[in-house]
Amino acid sequence: MSVVELGRFMDDLADASGKAILPFFRAQFGLDDKARGGAPFDPVTEADRAAEVVLRAMIGQTFPGHGILGEEFGAERLDAECVWVLDPIDGTRAFIAGLPTWGTLVGLTRNGVPVRGLMHQPYLGERFTGDGRHARLRGPAGERTLRTRRCAELGQAILATTDPRLFASGDEAERFRTLEGQVRLSRYGADCYAYCMLAAGQIDLVVEAGLKPYDIVALIPIVEGAGGRVTAWDGGSAAKGGRIVAAGDPRLHEAALKVLNP
Repeated sequence: MSVVELGRFMDDLADASGKAILPFFRAQFGLDDKARGGAPFDPVTEADRAAEVVLRAMIGQTFPGHGILGEEFGAERLDAECVWVLDPIDGTRAFIAGLPTWGTLVGLTRNGVPVRGLMHQPYLGERFTGDGRHARLRGPAGERTLRTRRCAELGQAILATTDPRLFASGDEAERFRTLEGQVRLSRYGADCYAYCMLAAGQIDLVVEAGLKPYDIVALIPIVEGAGGRVTAWDGGSAAKGGRIVAAGDPRLHEAALKVLNP
């Protein structure tokens, strides 16, 4: 499959998953807690499951030799050269609250390296894509190239994280609080949308912990395609999740690493 054909296929994935999800948004639907009443609350909806079923079926039919890792239905053929990494609704808490800061994440890895990424927000009609070299946004205002913002200093940066309770109590939480105390502004609750706003030059820094591969793989080629950097806190690969730092400016990324990994 050519690059153009792959892009069209990912558009088809976005269209199909959006059709599966939107009837549930701001509507009544079934909701389960994967934590089974424990803490923290870990919701999954009918929309999550419906979208992943559609994505898996389309990938399996088009690329029967590829692997798949999805949040709701687990792993298939992870030893394959190419593996699709799926989060049908990243930001399920926002989804069930009727807030539009969620999205469908579709990532593709080759030999463990993220090479293509899609974040689709069907309610807003926005589609963010990247291949690590280029990144684009298609939305109601048209299509444009994404570029991160130049911001070298923590004191001028806008920081986002999904929830400060992501960070384990003790040293991990203290490092985040230290970093947050040095930035200009911090915002909570955007999930995958924060990384896309970083790629669009609206946010400078995203710091999180406890992520799974399906939370981040699709976002790496988008951020890096827009000129940013995404790594683990120790500077290594972010593809397996864990503690993540993404920055629009490499200089800001280095400054954040010095605080998070002294």
